Amino acid sequence: MRIDKLESLTGGSGVHVFLVLWKAARAAQAYAEKSISELEMCGSDFAVLEALLHKGPLPVNEIGKKVLLTSGSITVAVDRLETKGLVERRAHGTDRRAKIVHLTKEGRKLITRAYADHAADMERLASASLTRAERETLIGLLKKIGYKAAGASGQSKEEGNV
Repeated sequence: MRIDKLESLTGGSGVHVFLVLWKAARAAQAYAEKSISELEMCGSDFAVLEALLHKGPLPVNEIGKKVLLTSGSITVAVDRLETKGLVERRAHGTDRRAKIVHLTKEGRKLITRAYADHAADMERLASASLTRAERETLIGLLKKIGYKAAGASGQSKEEGNV
């Protein structure tokens, strides 16, 4: 490998920033997945339940936008959760074509407990790694790069929302 290629992978170059960000995100993702592994559900199912817990009942397509799943993937996830009795589809009040996804009593109980445990795990990771001021700085920097990347790649405001 030539020396200029090696230098592009260190010292804060754009490639270096991307690699560090990518590796950190993958490690944090693995940590988060381990946090919910006892639930015997995938991350997308957890994300759907969490969105419903914090945003309330939502149409299927809105859940997909919030948890970054395609329309096919979100339909399959909602089907899985419905089969398990954790969510239910109900008719929309004014639009007969639309269905709104609601947490069932069992689903609310499960995600309330699971989210509290998951939030505690994420707090342990963050507090063991960063001070409060460092966290705020990191969030600001990640938003800055995320918004710039979203704009430059032509993502919509909602897709690029970080």
